[in-house]
Amino acid sequence: MAVVHSVCISERKGERKKAVPSIELVEDFGVKGDAHAGSGRQVSLLAYEGLLRMREKLDTIMPGDFAENLNVRGLNELGLVVGSRIRVGESALLEVTQLGKKCHDAGCAIMRAVGTCVMPKEGVFAKVLRGGVVLPGDAVTLSPTMDE
Repeated sequence: MAVVHSVCISERKGERKKAVPSIELVEDFGVKGDAHAGSGRQVSLLAYEGLLRMREKLDTIMPGDFAENLNVRGLNELGLVVGSRIRVGESALLEVTQLGKKCHDAGCAIMRAVGTCVMPKEGVFAKVLRGGVVLPGDAVTLSPTMDE
């Protein structure tokens, strides 16, 4: 089972996100209070294991440094594809809209520092189909039907 490790937001684009006690997902909008809410990438997810691999290269890396909203232990085990629907916590439902992303032209600060970044290959982006509060420790599961 996949589990939320940390939840992160930033008030301005271009800032690192910071871990917070909880986030609120808003239907067809994203993370309430986050700079990227309302964009094409409403929610960003990253496997916590990817963050740990990057921490081996740069020990100061923290949740939110890749501009991800959710760090999820076991995310890669879900076998996500574009169109997958995932439940997060008690009530939230997300639909995967994009896997990976193009890195900035000059590369992000982490890419420049260590020569690699996880988001281009491992970042997961989703839209919010049903909102709800998400906390560290919440379960993340594939939704078994497409009509939920």
